[in-house]
Amino acid sequence: MTEPSSWPNGASSPMTEDEARLLDAWWRAANYLSVGQIYLLDNPLLREPLTRDHVKPRLLGHWGTTPGLTFLYAHFNRAIKQRGLDALYITGPGHGGPGLVAASYLEGTYTETYPDIPPTVDGVQRLFKQFSFPGGIPSHVAPETPGSIHEGGELG
Repeated sequence: MTEPSSWPNGASSPMTEDEARLLDAWWRAANYLSVGQIYLLDNPLLREPLTRDHVKPRLLGHWGTTPGLTFLYAHFNRAIKQRGLDALYITGPGHGGPGLVAASYLEGTYTETYPDIPPTVDGVQRLFKQFSFPGGIPSHVAPETPGSIHEGGELG
């Protein structure tokens, strides 16, 4: 087995408590943004009691695969940063789309591509409403997803 210190493009080191805390916070934020895309039509930060009017009438998108995809995305980005890698994240589950949209939103590439969806409460509202909604974006990773190179679901 290769020694961790001899990894290409940089050394590997154990995660610090602060890194673990930040990684967990990022993962929880990505999961919240993901579940919000699937379920919420309004009230994105739950600043008022949740009502039926806040929930989308037709739910599309799959939650089950999403936490795993966001978990991998978070840890893969840590490895990329730590080792200075030039890498490509390839996934097959197409309906984990909310997780990849959430990740690109958190890292800023979503807003770079779609400036009308800024990192604000109004931006989160738009992000949630457009997901799998008429006139919005598909429930899967699609060409519209920043960083996507292929239609989701066809690799799995």
